[in-house]
Amino acid sequence: MDRCVGVYAAPWLPAGGPDGASFAETVREHFHNIEKAKYAPVANGADEEGELLCNTVFSLAYGALLLLSHTSLKLYRGRRYGILGTNGSGKSTLMRQLRDGKVENFPPQDQLRCVMVEHSLQGEDTSQSIIDFVASDKALAGIPRKKIHDQLLEVGFDEGRQAELVGGLSGGWKMKLELARAMLYNADLLLLDEPTNHLDRASVKWLEQYLIAHKNVTCLIISHDSGFLDHVTTDIIHYESKKLVYYPGNLSHFVEGHPEAKSYYTLAATSVKFAFPPPGSLMGVRSNTRAILKMSDCTFTYPGRTTPSLINVSCALSLSSRVGVIGPNGAGKSTLIKLLTGETVPQQGTVYKHPALRIGYVSQHATHHIERHLEKTPIGYIQWRFQDGHDREILEKVTRVLTDEDKAIMETEIVGKNGEKRKLEMIMGRQKLKKSFQYEVKWRGFDHRFNTWLPREELLSKGFTKFVQQFDDLESSREGAGRRETSLHVVRKHLEDIGLDGDIAQYNEISGLSGGQKIKLVIAACLWNNPQICILDEPSNFLDREALGGLAVAIKEWAGAVVIISHNEEFVGALTSETWHVDAGRMTHKGKVAVVEDPLANPK
Repeated sequence: MDRCVGVYAAPWLPAGGPDGASFAETVREHFHNIEKAKYAPVANGADEEGELLCNTVFSLAYGALLLLSHTSLKLYRGRRYGILGTNGSGKSTLMRQLRDGKVENFPPQDQLRCVMVEHSLQGEDTSQSIIDFVASDKALAGIPRKKIHDQLLEVGFDEGRQAELVGGLSGGWKMKLELARAMLYNADLLLLDEPTNHLDRASVKWLEQYLIAHKNVTCLIISHDSGFLDHVTTDIIHYESKKLVYYPGNLSHFVEGHPEAKSYYTLAATSVKFAFPPPGSLMGVRSNTRAILKMSDCTFTYPGRTTPSLINVSCALSLSSRVGVIGPNGAGKSTLIKLLTGETVPQQGTVYKHPALRIGYVSQHATHHIERHLEKTPIGYIQWRFQDGHDREILEKVTRVLTDEDKAIMETEIVGKNGEKRKLEMIMGRQKLKKSFQYEVKWRGFDHRFNTWLPREELLSKGFTKFVQQFDDLESSREGAGRRETSLHVVRKHLEDIGLDGDIAQYNEISGLSGGQKIKLVIAACLWNNPQICILDEPSNFLDREALGGLAVAIKEWAGAVVIISHNEEFVGALTSETWHVDAGRMTHKGKVAVVEDPLANPK
């Protein structure tokens, strides 16, 4: 250092000051301290007592985007770290990289057992019983069935529930199942990304107690549930200038020193703005209180179960409806919505849907919409889904796929006015007829000159219900999506209106989006065809408080009907005037009902 610096600096040093060699040593020490600080964990009085699990120096990037630079992940056994940062800062990316063993210098699984608690169970066999599902996990081979049984019992699965099918579990129970499976791996480090999603208050309380009780397990937690973080965290890790900065204490303690972080508590829109497109007009509906979607005495039981998930449920929606659906986990809330939207069909009772109605539906596990398109950009996905002037996902709806029984109905002969017998080939068109609709039918073996207009009621009475519903879904989608361009500029603007950054929408693949960004994409897709009803099943999942505030403002200003399922009572209470409380398969109404019944308005 003296030869590199001291010799050249000496002529310029003041008389009586340090000589060249001393100055060189000062420079060396200065830059050594800078380098040392760069690779050291940034701590703010954090308690460093206990067994050190890891002290890993690493950088994190997604593509060309640098998320963390030369920072340290320093974790102690038994501590529960809450990870804070804005949506898109890289919190979930860090979780996934740790899960996949892609964080440089992080201890391998044989030294530190790291397990991520997932939500979706996607790609796995959910037709098995719960205990068989866990026992079939290859990573758990050799573990006695008795130990699996006891672990499931610990998280709330009694004997009867362990025998039920995985596919029939609510989101909250699926989370408990994944937590039980993770604990059977003997995890040293649990990665929990939004663990309270889909959980009711009782289940959140249970999860808090469960995590606190396991004092030998370290947790990394991402959550937008401020109360949950307050109760369980011992430390906060905050994303700051591409560094992980450590703070002792829970979220409240952190906010005391960082008032700008109050956005984790308050439900208010600041920089995040959402703007929903106006709902389309609905043919023949002149009153905002007329029922446009309703269920009458519906009962539904999942395959493999003996107890119905819904029992004799009746409800209705109008264009002015603002409904909150509440109830404990597994009560039947999501099943109710699936019946309303036509994703499932009741074994008893009827569901009426205005033939021209468009429903924007964001399901409980919303990202299933985009799982097959991870290589696309958000703009590319919207263009793929709607470029033909209709919603491609409508064609894939399970309840609209023709069964062998439906195909046999196609052989039904319809007697014409002159006594001739004809067989239906397809439905070609639809138009208003008094208070109902009529459909243009093409006959098998006849050209278009012989097409006939038949009333909706006649087609339904002869068993062509699914054909009529298929056509209604496709025609309604065309009426909405067909009026919108799928050009780059238009799609980008639409995604920006739902809070997704335009450059991310245009250049980033869906696989690299954060949970919050994916939810924004799904919401944008469900609103593309200008629906008259927007149904949001747990919309607060994955959205931070600031984005949730922006969503709340947009919902308040929107002119369509809204149905919200959420355990976030603050969010539901601020936006709805009517409540449907579902418990043990039965539903009760509270609040102001926005539907005025007209026995002649809605033909069956």
